[in-house]
Amino acid sequence: MAVIENAKVTVVGAGAVGSATAYAMLIRSSARQVVLYDIDRARVEAEALDLAHGAMFLGAGTVTGTSDIDRTVGSHVIVVTAGAAQRPGQTRLELIETNARIFRTMIPQLVAASPRAIVIVVTNPCDVLTMLAVEQTGIDPARLFASGCVLDTSRLRWAIAQRACVDARSVHANIAGEHGDSQLPLWSSATIGPVPIAEWEPAFDDDELDRIAHGVRTAAYAIIEGKGATNYAIGLAGTRVAEAVLRDERAILPVSTVLQGDYGIDGVALSIPSVVGSAGAVPIPHVRLADREREQLEASARTLAETAAAVRATL
Repeated sequence: MAVIENAKVTVVGAGAVGSATAYAMLIRSSARQVVLYDIDRARVEAEALDLAHGAMFLGAGTVTGTSDIDRTVGSHVIVVTAGAAQRPGQTRLELIETNARIFRTMIPQLVAASPRAIVIVVTNPCDVLTMLAVEQTGIDPARLFASGCVLDTSRLRWAIAQRACVDARSVHANIAGEHGDSQLPLWSSATIGPVPIAEWEPAFDDDELDRIAHGVRTAAYAIIEGKGATNYAIGLAGTRVAEAVLRDERAILPVSTVLQGDYGIDGVALSIPSVVGSAGAVPIPHVRLADREREQLEASARTLAETAAAVRATL
């Protein structure tokens, strides 16, 4: 595959996350054309107009706000942020029934309008929604996947960088599993520059690593409690994944794909380091995991499989 020229990206949902994603795409010149789509015509047109008024300060990209799904036709990438928002104290998995019903109608329509698009699910709970969407559409799982633990990984690298007094871009560590409470840090492969985290001086002890992991896992709850929603960082995360597709980067990112036997897990979407390019996302099949990490990954898969089974019974 090749870099996509004059790329068209549709961002679905004009709420806090969708608007932040469209904004990030414009200021990073990620796509030539950004379409912001939402069923709330007044809201989506207003958000797009507000963004368009910054044209003097941007690159050549354009933004359109619409409630007409026909305006999304021919999209190269679709970033889905639409759905009910997570309330204070609510887990991502508790959102599932409402958003699963929204997805049951919306995703097939979007795929029909742009059958060659790569679809990136950001709406929570993104792992289970991705599983259901793949089942409903029959699309290749490489072409419909979730942003997964890309944001959690950024939070992890930021926290480690703060402690180690280095640039976050020099930290190489990943969060895997559910984008939610059963996620796990892959400490066994984490490095700061070329140095394994276990060998960094001054040393990180186990209690400190546990505190960092807990802070990453609960970060969204703290932000939602304080301001009602997370939006800036997830907008950047969704944009980063879209860029990897549009530029055919073959970047390694911990996105959430429906696994097909990798790590002994079948039919469950969860995050594992994956190669992301213009053909979509393909999990790396042989990431070395410590025994405890493998057990945690399997437990995360069971949690997601049980949730998906319960919601299928309600649809």
